Amino acid sequence: MSTKNKILDAAEVLFSDKGFNGTSLREITSQAEVNLAAVNYHFGSKKELIKAVMSRYMNELSPRLESALGTLCSDEAKPSLINVFSAFLEPLLHLNTFKDNGTSIFLQLLGRGYTDSQGFLRWFLTTQYPNVFTNFTNAVHKAYPELSAEEMFWRLHFTMGTIVFTMSSSDALIDIALNDFDRQVDIAGVIKQVIPYVAAGVAAPIVK
Repeated sequence: MSTKNKILDAAEVLFSDKGFNGTSLREITSQAEVNLAAVNYHFGSKKELIKAVMSRYMNELSPRLESALGTLCSDEAKPSLINVFSAFLEPLLHLNTFKDNGTSIFLQLLGRGYTDSQGFLRWFLTTQYPNVFTNFTNAVHKAYPELSAEEMFWRLHFTMGTIVFTMSSSDALIDIALNDFDRQVDIAGVIKQVIPYVAAGVAAPIVK
């Protein structure tokens, strides 16, 4: 394994477990068994390392997600909001074939980007992968054209909060499902549980 990939692998595990703010470069270099100069050489800074960690997943996710959402936008039939959010399922689960436990790791990293107030990361994702976000908002608008831009902002903001909270605690939810309800649930099951909930929230009547 190359030094660069050793650093990325160590960083993604620590970032998803301890957060971006809670992980130091020294912890990453210790786990990757490299020196600090190697991080500076390959990435230049912690921010650039965070971007590189996210890009590995987004480069796998975005073409599939962009295509799935684009199909909903181009289809003559009006999609339901469940259709829109279900479009995320296959692209997200594909990350498990990209890396072991990739879906869960990516969603935890995405959640860390919000809970750790990493504003630069949100800016990076929206500017680096604009078609994903454009196709998503277009699909939501097609499913619920009565939503104003302001209403859509609030509802998608609340949706992201729900997803971030759910996925950042997905391991605990899987344990609770087993211990309290004798249900074997994996990350796909967690995603399937949250889809109708967030779809119903976005589909709520508009209050004047």
